[in-house]
Amino acid sequence: MVEIPRLYAIVDSAAFSGTAQVCAYAEELLAGRVTLLQYRNKNGSARVMLEQARALKMVVGGRARLIMNDRADLCLAAEFDGLHVGQDDLLPESARRMIGKERWLGVSTHNPEQLREADLTSADYLAVGPVFWTMSKENPDPVVGLEGVRRARELTTKPLVGIGGITRENARLVLDAGADAVAVISDLRSEPRKSAEEFFQILG
Repeated sequence: MVEIPRLYAIVDSAAFSGTAQVCAYAEELLAGRVTLLQYRNKNGSARVMLEQARALKMVVGGRARLIMNDRADLCLAAEFDGLHVGQDDLLPESARRMIGKERWLGVSTHNPEQLREADLTSADYLAVGPVFWTMSKENPDPVVGLEGVRRARELTTKPLVGIGGITRENARLVLDAGADAVAVISDLRSEPRKSAEEFFQILG
């Protein structure tokens, strides 16, 4: 079973104006002791995504594990350490066949039925959310709340990541509800190094 760090930072390219900004942000997160980064780009072309992913790989090197969102092909091309898929992306077992056994595979879930199904796959970790209301998705799924995290914890022994609207104010509650880690987008953007350090102080 994989050992997932308590803070799972998501680098959403939509918040930045180009590759240099994406890499500078990642560098700040690394300085704040982040060791797990997901690169997310919902709107860019494959060319731009690959360019940014390869640049991130060069910046990060072996200092952190890099996860590609959605795209198994780009995960391989950029030599990332893992892939994260949602309910509308590649099926987990199709993704696993593409990326092989060594890379991490994560799956997003939004209700108990999806979580049960994902638990039966070869996924290394499962994400559940949105735990709280979030602005990071255009059409978010219904909020599952802390009770949704507790329910998810009852349904799987795999590492569980809470995602959606998680801040320094509520992150500890998500761990206390049963998550092993919290995925954060927005609350790391302002002063990323300092914010990451504060998350680690809160999460223990």
